[in-house]
Amino acid sequence: MPCIDYERELNEEQKAVVFAGDGPMLVIAGAGSGKTRTVTYRVAYLVERGVPPERILLATFTNKAAREMLHRVEDLLGVDLSRLWGGTFHHIGNLILRREARKVGYEPNYTILDREDQKDLLAVCVEELGIDLTKRRFPSPEVLANIITLSRNTLKSLEDILEAHYPQFLDWASHVVHLFTLYQGRKRRLNVVDYDDLLVYVFELLQNDDRTRRKYGELFRYILVDEYQDTNLLQAEIVDLLAEVHRNLLVVGDDAQSIYAFRGANFANILEFPKRYPDCQIFKLETNYRSTPEILNLANEVIGHNTRQFHKVLKPIRRKGQKPLVVALRDVIEQADFVATKILELREKGYSLDDMAVLYRAHYQSMEVQMEFTRRGIPFEVRSGIRFFEQAHIKDVVAHLRLIVNPYDEISWKRVLRLYPGIGRQIAERVWRVVAEAEDPLFALEREEVLLALPSGARESVTGVRELLLRLESLERDPALAIMAVLDGGYREYLVSHYANAQDRLEDLEELARFATRYKSLETFLSELALLGSMEGETILAGGFKDEKVVLSTVHQAKGLEWACVFLISLCEGAFPSPQSVNSEEELEEERRLFYVACTRAKDYLFLCYPVVGERLRGRPLIRRPSRFLQELSPSLYERYDLRGRVF
Repeated sequence: MPCIDYERELNEEQKAVVFAGDGPMLVIAGAGSGKTRTVTYRVAYLVERGVPPERILLATFTNKAAREMLHRVEDLLGVDLSRLWGGTFHHIGNLILRREARKVGYEPNYTILDREDQKDLLAVCVEELGIDLTKRRFPSPEVLANIITLSRNTLKSLEDILEAHYPQFLDWASHVVHLFTLYQGRKRRLNVVDYDDLLVYVFELLQNDDRTRRKYGELFRYILVDEYQDTNLLQAEIVDLLAEVHRNLLVVGDDAQSIYAFRGANFANILEFPKRYPDCQIFKLETNYRSTPEILNLANEVIGHNTRQFHKVLKPIRRKGQKPLVVALRDVIEQADFVATKILELREKGYSLDDMAVLYRAHYQSMEVQMEFTRRGIPFEVRSGIRFFEQAHIKDVVAHLRLIVNPYDEISWKRVLRLYPGIGRQIAERVWRVVAEAEDPLFALEREEVLLALPSGARESVTGVRELLLRLESLERDPALAIMAVLDGGYREYLVSHYANAQDRLEDLEELARFATRYKSLETFLSELALLGSMEGETILAGGFKDEKVVLSTVHQAKGLEWACVFLISLCEGAFPSPQSVNSEEELEEERRLFYVACTRAKDYLFLCYPVVGERLRGRPLIRRPSRFLQELSPSLYERYDLRGRVF
């Protein structure tokens, strides 16, 4: 007699998956369709049928997700599942590698490097290579870690990764390859591994060692993989090797929510699963428990424009609600004002701030919203990174500008100097001592006794700093051009060599420059930033908000989450889709999937906002067209909203 009343707990689509027999299975699970519930009950059903927990492998994208699923199964059945293999791919890889470490030249008591440890070890290897970093910029340890990770998880050579993603470092290709060899050798000598090793060594073992592959293939009678659309090539290969014996492989995911190609996720894994397993059963979960019919109608049409997909239609359980609202605003300032006003109105209607989210394609697009919320005392939490003005690259550029307004700003001097090749903490301190005592700090930088006291690389950098600061002095009445001058003066190259997400940071700074066009001097611009910074530091509990907070997030960070009220902002050409994607149909389809993910986060209200006028650094304002994704929509699916509160 089963413990679980499956008839009561599951709908017909879910039951079809849970009760399915053996063999390969692909479950296309639409947004809000109870995917996690389905996987949980499938595990419970297998255990209830007598499958020993240790013969089941459950791969998820977070250990938390695996724990929650397994705790739920334990509650349902009252059994101990501690022997079931559940967790992330890296967690499972570690469990296997601990048992098989000596086969790949490691001792089982190896230590796992976290990301910071990995960067520290890479820095040691760069030093061992003896590269003169005072002459040309070499990739920082952070960028090197990203290059290596992308190479290993996509099974592509380092040279291929450099050519495709980091062409600015192609001249360093042989050095990067040599550095990787040094890095791998040093890890072996220290008996340490990084996260990539946990997957790569397991893959190599399973691929090359028939006995090991058979051992684990026999062990795992049933394999379940959650969020399969987010797997990379390496993970998919590991799954296929482990499933070789029993072929009881169930993968669950939504091709319409595959949005992580930039991390190495391979869309083809889910799309081509039926080709790799021609006898697989395909199930679809299309019943949506989250959103109103009106929101789902729009979402279904959005994704219908993609050609590479498994066709499905989300079907609502909920009753009729408000149509999505398309809101055209004059500019990003008016957009921020609208969002803040509407959020306060919705709160008056009974929604908590926790029920609301502002989503955007790129982090820089949240700047004006952050500023408006700060001014109005609306508490918010930034999920796409730290608050805009607290980011390192923003503070770096602002530090340059502060030196023009206050040439005796010690903190800014030291921050600026350490950005340049050949200048570390000690040299920055030495230069500052000279600057602090000078009547004209900029003139002091060219004094012969200062330059002669510095190493040659630092001497060249200090001269470059002085030339840049003199240029900024001449732009004291044009903060926007001053910001661009910092970028042109070497900071753009610094971003590229030091940050894996250099393009995102560059977009932040370009947005800061556009914002700065409203100010007539560096002094007024910096004063405004300082006031915003001090307001951000306050704990604002006005209006009885208590611990409520609006979430501000990129769409990527919002995947898997839901809110009653969602504001999707900056839906205009040049902002969403990403300008880098528009020349590739494959990338454009991923951008449309991203738009689909954003729309399906909303339960009750969906606001699709776009500014009509964009600011230019020079010349007249730019008229912006609404996103092509908005233009694709049938007008009957949404209502337009004007700032007088009328729907039409």
